[in-house]
Amino acid sequence: MKLSYLLICSLVGLASVSVVTRLEAATSTQSVETSISHSRLAQATTRFPAVYNENGIALDGQDVVAYFRSNSLVQGSPKFTHTWNGVKWQFSSTMNRDLFAKNPTKYAPQYGGYCAKAASAGVLATTIPNAWEIRDGKLYLNYSLEAQKEWKQDTATKIVKANANWPKILNNDTLKR
Repeated sequence: MKLSYLLICSLVGLASVSVVTRLEAATSTQSVETSISHSRLAQATTRFPAVYNENGIALDGQDVVAYFRSNSLVQGSPKFTHTWNGVKWQFSSTMNRDLFAKNPTKYAPQYGGYCAKAASAGVLATTIPNAWEIRDGKLYLNYSLEAQKEWKQDTATKIVKANANWPKILNNDTLKR
């Protein structure tokens, strides 16, 4: 009887250890999953999407990697795509697509591809592909060439302001087009 009792206690003890270990792992995993789901929930509940897109295509189909590699605007192709952050990104080559897929945050524009100058003023605005700048390894897009000129005046202050406004401006009432 004592042997059975000890065997049962041992098995219960092992089961308890297993449950505690699983619980600790689940809690750790759960907090990561909770963070991810809050992030997705925040994206899903904003008035405007986290990435500027038309019909599910990010940034009018421009190849964001080309800004870095070619230092120029290059239109992407529907033949070379990658889905990230809920939208389809287009690229001019498999190499650019693969570079983006490996490290999207390196190439994706700041403020979801919305106008950086407008974001600094707390406004949400679309962008044009030829109003762009790479500064400190980050891509910034703007609403117009005039906005681009204004962006280049005291850019460091504008970046601080835009960072403070992002992503709150996704809940603005309007999107400037």
